[in-house]
Amino acid sequence: MEKNKEEKIDEGLDEDPRLKVLKKEWFQGKRCLDIGCNSGLITIQIAKKFHCRSILGIDIDSSKIQIAFLISVDAKSDIRRIEDAHWHLRKFVKMEQAEKKCAKASKLDVAEKADDSENGVIASSIKEEVNSRGHAPPKERDLSDIVSFRQENFVHSRHTPEKYYDTITCLSVSKWIHLNWGDDGLINSFANIWKLLRPGGTFVLEPQPWKSYEKNRRVSETTAINYSNIMFHPDQFQEILLDKIGFRTVEDISSGCLSGSKTGFDRPIFAFHK
Repeated sequence: MEKNKEEKIDEGLDEDPRLKVLKKEWFQGKRCLDIGCNSGLITIQIAKKFHCRSILGIDIDSSKIQIAFLISVDAKSDIRRIEDAHWHLRKFVKMEQAEKKCAKASKLDVAEKADDSENGVIASSIKEEVNSRGHAPPKERDLSDIVSFRQENFVHSRHTPEKYYDTITCLSVSKWIHLNWGDDGLINSFANIWKLLRPGGTFVLEPQPWKSYEKNRRVSETTAINYSNIMFHPDQFQEILLDKIGFRTVEDISSGCLSGSKTGFDRPIFAFHK
């Protein structure tokens, strides 16, 4: 298992191509929520690249529904998604700390070498910056201060009105909500997302196409029944979110940037603004 996890973290070092189409201003210094975070890799990468104030990743984890999801994806997959997410976070934090330690050591080495040259003033300045005690700059927050994960079924959760987010992401998750809880579950989820967003907030949605529903409709008896009763198809989501839910504007942010991606994530991604 440990070897497999090492392989996973190596894969996680490659930036998810979807990050290329996300805008920094949606996340930098902002309070964010990632619905359906899976093993947490893209949640962590968003925090690392865009410097969120905080980001919470939630996933349904190892319930019967999650097991059903994995039947069609990878029967050998580890169903403990949130456990994997915490494991990935610990690994990223260790890597980040090691990088900072190396950078500090390198800076001190430069200062020591400068001591023997005419750059003594520069060396003194560098050492003061690195070694100062009483006037040290505020401690830089690491990923463990920014990223958190929680097992949660978003469809059935009670969403308290005092908790608001600046940005909410829902990447490759809407199909599973739709197949397992039907049109009502999907519409209620969209409505709750709107309520959880601050005015001016952004909802980033990557919906799976209808052909993907067809491939997974027999995952369980529930999905088969819901599939046959679904009235709202993915190409209607924009209209629902704008006209029924209340979002003001939408933009297609993928613009073909993900076409040909080796990861297989080449679906359109939309940003809805409250």
